[in-house]
Amino acid sequence: MAIDSSRDFTRRRFLGTTALGAGAAAADMTVLNALKSPVLADELKQQDKRVILLWLAGGASQFETWDPKPGAPTGGPFARISTNVPGIEVCELLPKLAQRMQHTAVIRSLNTRIADHGGGYKLMETGRRPETGVEFPHLGALVARELGRIDSQVPDHVSMYTSTEGRRKGTPGFLGARYGEMFLTENTMPENIRRLESISSDDHADRAALRKLLADRFARDVPSSSVNSQNSAYERVRGLMASDHLFDIEQEPTSMRDMYGPTQLGQQCLIARRLIEAGTPFVKVARAWWDSHGQNFETHRELCADLDHSMSALLDDLANRGLLESTLVITLGEFGRTPNINGSLGRDHFANAWSCSLSGCGVKGGTAYGKTDENGQTVVEGETGAGDLFATIFSALGVEYDKEYMLGSRPIPLSDFGSEPIEAVLA
Repeated sequence: MAIDSSRDFTRRRFLGTTALGAGAAAADMTVLNALKSPVLADELKQQDKRVILLWLAGGASQFETWDPKPGAPTGGPFARISTNVPGIEVCELLPKLAQRMQHTAVIRSLNTRIADHGGGYKLMETGRRPETGVEFPHLGALVARELGRIDSQVPDHVSMYTSTEGRRKGTPGFLGARYGEMFLTENTMPENIRRLESISSDDHADRAALRKLLADRFARDVPSSSVNSQNSAYERVRGLMASDHLFDIEQEPTSMRDMYGPTQLGQQCLIARRLIEAGTPFVKVARAWWDSHGQNFETHRELCADLDHSMSALLDDLANRGLLESTLVITLGEFGRTPNINGSLGRDHFANAWSCSLSGCGVKGGTAYGKTDENGQTVVEGETGAGDLFATIFSALGVEYDKEYMLGSRPIPLSDFGSEPIEAVLA
């Protein structure tokens, strides 16, 4: 069943009209007058917003990241350290991020209740529980639809998940395949988008020029929305083929590659920056495998070091380029880990009191929201559900979190019914 977008005059309608050219827009004085609207100006600014999701696959421990409890029976061996924001402390495994806390809001009061990998993944990627007969779109698809440009020639939605553990592909759900993800698993260069070696660059350019000449002539002689749609689709495919360089970090200076480091997470964070800088609205970078039922502390010592360095480099790079204020960087997984430490020195799945972080765009940096009890067993202040987190993410991006899509006659809001954004972490 298709969604109905015909009820509103929105940014999407405006851009769809102006994409046809100034001549078409000039024929619609309503659109021209809308250019003067402050609301539309805000909508156009929204086009510059981007998201990088650092997916901590398997479920990272809140105790070893954002909500340490040293000294408690559940605390584990690591200390808490001060950050560069007075009053906020994090685990000692994140020393670099601790010195960049001015960019970040930590949410320490997630209570999502679903603590199995499949169910937790669906909940935290869609912001709501599954319903029979409805396939809800994942966050990346929603962001791509809300922030993507109709005439964009770069991918709208890219996901990099090169580990095999816990690998799951997101779905655009009822939004349709247009907002599906470019899912990269075996390597970070998309397949089948490079020019064949048997075709020279000159031949390739000549063929494109000939095709454009014939297509323009046909479109002029046979005016039709179907023809325009076909030409638009072709140009988009050409744009995607021409975007292969965005995935090639060898085009970056050695100093930049060194800053991100040699790990796969670091290199994929650099690709993510290249993509969002070129206009891709949503990039997901997955780092596996945080599912530490055994040897939790050694696992987190290794994984946190990678996250700490790679995310710090990403935040610095975005800030230096003037991109951080328009890019929301999220750390999130399916759930957190248990307060109790099992016999294998591990922590098991736990969804009743855990943490995530938001950095950059629309966020009040240097904020720690919510509170768990002294042992991390329950949320005692600021309980936050998956829908509330989604409402907060959309609000940070300047998107109306309660905007509704119509699935037939049924309204489906961007964030689940009853969700509210966390105003305390929003700028």
